[in-house]
Amino acid sequence: MTIKNTFVGEGVNRIDGLLKVTGAAQYSTDFPVKNLAYAVIFKSEIASGRITEIDAAAAEKAPGVLSVITHKNAPKLNERGGLRGGAFLQSPNIDFHGQSIGVVVAETFEQARAASRLIKVSYEKAEGKVDFAKLASTAIPSKNPGSADVVRGNVDTAFREAEHKIEAVYDTPVEHHQPMEPHATIAVWEGENLTLYNASQMINGAQTSAAATLGLKPEQVRIVSPHVGGGFGSKGGLWSNMVLTAVAAKMVKRPVKLALTRQQMFNSVGLRQRNRQKLRLAATKDGKLTALAHETVTHTAIRDEYIEACGDCSKIMYDTPNSLITYRHVPMNVILPTFTRGPGKATGSFALESAIDELAYHLKIDPIEFRIKNEPTKDPSNGKPWSSRKIAECLREGAKIFGWDKRKIEPGQNRRGDYLVGYGVGCGTYPARQRDTSAIVKLTRNGNDVNASIELAASDLGTGTHTIIAQTAAEALGLPINKVGVKIGDSSLPPAAGSVGSVGAASFANAVNDGCEKITDELIAKSGKQFFVRPTAAQMMVSENLIEFQTRVDAKPPANANDYSVHSFNANFAEVWVNAATGMIRVPRFVAVTGAGRILNPKTARSQIIGGVIWGIGMALTEESILDPRYGNFITRSFADYHIPANLDIGEIETIFINEDDKIVNKMGVKGIGEVGIVGVAGAVANAVFNATGKRVRDLPITPDKLL
Repeated sequence: MTIKNTFVGEGVNRIDGLLKVTGAAQYSTDFPVKNLAYAVIFKSEIASGRITEIDAAAAEKAPGVLSVITHKNAPKLNERGGLRGGAFLQSPNIDFHGQSIGVVVAETFEQARAASRLIKVSYEKAEGKVDFAKLASTAIPSKNPGSADVVRGNVDTAFREAEHKIEAVYDTPVEHHQPMEPHATIAVWEGENLTLYNASQMINGAQTSAAATLGLKPEQVRIVSPHVGGGFGSKGGLWSNMVLTAVAAKMVKRPVKLALTRQQMFNSVGLRQRNRQKLRLAATKDGKLTALAHETVTHTAIRDEYIEACGDCSKIMYDTPNSLITYRHVPMNVILPTFTRGPGKATGSFALESAIDELAYHLKIDPIEFRIKNEPTKDPSNGKPWSSRKIAECLREGAKIFGWDKRKIEPGQNRRGDYLVGYGVGCGTYPARQRDTSAIVKLTRNGNDVNASIELAASDLGTGTHTIIAQTAAEALGLPINKVGVKIGDSSLPPAAGSVGSVGAASFANAVNDGCEKITDELIAKSGKQFFVRPTAAQMMVSENLIEFQTRVDAKPPANANDYSVHSFNANFAEVWVNAATGMIRVPRFVAVTGAGRILNPKTARSQIIGGVIWGIGMALTEESILDPRYGNFITRSFADYHIPANLDIGEIETIFINEDDKIVNKMGVKGIGEVGIVGVAGAVANAVFNATGKRVRDLPITPDKLL
């Protein structure tokens, strides 16, 4: 049997595509469970204070109601078990508007929802901290070492003495993840063992956090999540709704399903916090940077802390002898912020890339030339060599394809009818990492027909994890791809990295590749033969007349990975048209050029970049969660008022991947693209708007009223 396979690097169709388009793919609430009850969360209507009374009598008597669970009757939980955001019904205290304060369980969803509206709650209100604009001046340093000030050289002196400099403040608003599949869970108890069908970006993380919160051993909790309908970070750290489903199932002694509504998603599973970023840049007259300061003021929760690392790009993107990165935060009565696609880098790059564009314009230097002139030869933040860095190539290739030569340095010079046309560029980066991941490779044979099963507790957010695992295994084993089965999304399988922080593809593919190499080595050793040409595992199964064979691998990152600075990089080019009369903005064309190591599947990778670009355009032009400073509630509560880009808002998006052979990052040279696709996009759009109109908008989103 001689089969030549070169699946890795090819645009293979998704192996789970048919399941998805036919509705057969099972998401968290799709599993058939007998005797299912339904739960609905009810929430606080104040931002700060305490509950003085909950009158649930009418709800408890309502048709079909099985239980009303509040802090009065909920079991004791470990609030530090690893789940995020609190709201575990452990006390009457209220920390934010929309905090979960109870659960109604009934025979049907409709009965639970109707009963939840019968509950009367009395409060003792306290003055809430909900107005960021008023509180920003009271911001304090973080106690987290990861958010400590980073100082190199003397920024203040360099900035004061510089002849050419800019200083500006850039504001980004609260954003929400809002994946297509809202957070949802089915909880099933069998004695003291618990199965949670729950959408999770980190299968094993969800398992250990749920177990710790509930006072169980990890082996008593099983997470099942073969398909995830998007997460963008919100399903990376799991929230109280998951464990409350388990509590409800335990109390009513039957399986329970709890699905958050779209409106509840705005105050249940975190958010991207509002960031106010002050940038100071200084340069010589020929365009060499001499100082860069990036100072962020943001907010976090009253009882817990999360701070977006907005200064991360500023640490490494440009060469300067003097730099300063700081964070200050305000505790507020708002749900705990959390990881949101491109955390820190997406928002931070808007500020940095806008400031770079402003200084380039001040110096009358082309912004691409300015960026390349300030390319660092090694990581400025730690002095480590780059494993690879292709950002200059991304800029040059993108400029050629985009037609950058049509851009005029003075704004407002390109016009087409009623529209002012502008061109902008913005760059981005995100760390590339492999994480510990285990996998089982199983081979079976029937005659000359060999099949493989790959098993690991990976997750697939719709990004193509099933497919890249199958591609990797098919090539390494010498099998057609349709002979490879993939089992993921179950904590009973070997532990794996999560689909977070762009570690998923690198971790999963390298573990599977290592497993396939190991099983081939073991089969060759078992045969006792020597070969001039290394046979495939599939060939060995046939030649050795084996019916079944399996192995397990526990893959780890390269030993020298920490000796290098390892990142993906990109360059984004936006063409915008601004209506001179109305201020309405269109983005008819966008080019994204990415250097991200080996691309396992250019078709699924292209989809990842397009998704990042669309969200970046939304960040630039439409997305904003608005908090009512009187009450602390979000007045944007649905897609009717939280505006994400629709088809007509998005023009042509061209994606290009730069060839990059980086074997330092890991054996397969995979860097990851899930996060970097959004980084630098908003900056490119904002810079294009300036080039079109001459108006520099520093607070997102860029809406027509800010241009008129």
